[in-house]
Amino acid sequence: MEIKVAQEKISKALNSVSRVAAGARATLPILNNVLIRVDDNKVSLTTTNLDMAVVSFLPATSSKNGVVTVPARLIAEFVSNLPRGELVEIKAENTKVDVTAGSCHSMINGALADDFPELPELEQDQVVSFNIKTEDFKIGLSQVMMAASNDTTRPALTGVYFNTFEGNLYVAATDGYRLAERRLVKKTDAEVSAIIPTSSLQEVLRSLSEEVEQIEVLFDNTQVRFRLGDVEITSKLIDGSFPDYRQLIPKATEISLELGRSELIRVTKLAALFAKEVGGSVVCGTSVEKGTFSIGSVANELGENSSEIKTTIEVDGKVTLNSRFLLDALNAINEEKISFGFSNKLDPVVMRGENNQDYIHIVMPLKS
Repeated sequence: MEIKVAQEKISKALNSVSRVAAGARATLPILNNVLIRVDDNKVSLTTTNLDMAVVSFLPATSSKNGVVTVPARLIAEFVSNLPRGELVEIKAENTKVDVTAGSCHSMINGALADDFPELPELEQDQVVSFNIKTEDFKIGLSQVMMAASNDTTRPALTGVYFNTFEGNLYVAATDGYRLAERRLVKKTDAEVSAIIPTSSLQEVLRSLSEEVEQIEVLFDNTQVRFRLGDVEITSKLIDGSFPDYRQLIPKATEISLELGRSELIRVTKLAALFAKEVGGSVVCGTSVEKGTFSIGSVANELGENSSEIKTTIEVDGKVTLNSRFLLDALNAINEEKISFGFSNKLDPVVMRGENNQDYIHIVMPLKS
């Protein structure tokens, strides 16, 4: 096997795929390696940790067919330190891999590809696909992923739920204390109901480049594949049932007000300073008499804090929230004016951008 590739291109590809190499967690030593394959001038770099696989395709100046595996992180770090602008030549004879660029040379002990896991293919008769604008994908996933759970005893909640409803594609995540939902695609005929691990989506977001304007997402019954230009990422789906979360979204709230996002973030941060002693809980309240929305906290040792924002109020009310969850929600909304609604101290708080019906964030109250 032999390839000659521009240093910038192969370094970028190796850095991308080496993140998925299993590393210290590898149950099989071969999972630490990157599979380099040349087939009729097509060069591909592949790594897998058995739950997820990344393939990066490269344009080569010249090549000879063959296949070999090399320690992924070693070759990635070596190539990244080679001179920019040079052609990197990689030659493999059995398991000996020579890497040369200009006056720099290294011989790396590789391994035969026989033990490298075969990557499962999507079941073509089951595949449904969606084309999503990259910017919509990045914004939508960043708005919901923070709501996913870290509790591995409830695996269905550790991922992001891709689902179609009334002809639209949505993504949603919940940890049981908060819920975020974003509409990604409008008016689609395809149907899907699948939970993707958050770790896989984080890798997809890291692998996106500015040149990729559109992402193709393909699902079968057990896997999902993301096509990002010259990179393909395939992941297992989480086997489980996602909660029927739409039942948790209030159709209306007794108290609904409009607030400036920046001001609300500022006063929430002030209250959060005093809330550390009481588990991060802050009290949000409305006063018809004063025409204000207030947020504050009381800590016996530190003292207390309260701030008020002038707004239009029609009903008095009070609700206690986790300040971190509230700040996460406010940071996820990308409009300056937000709608903030709740009914009583036991009902969920609903937040969304004033003019954006594609995104909704719900935070469950704390018992006061």
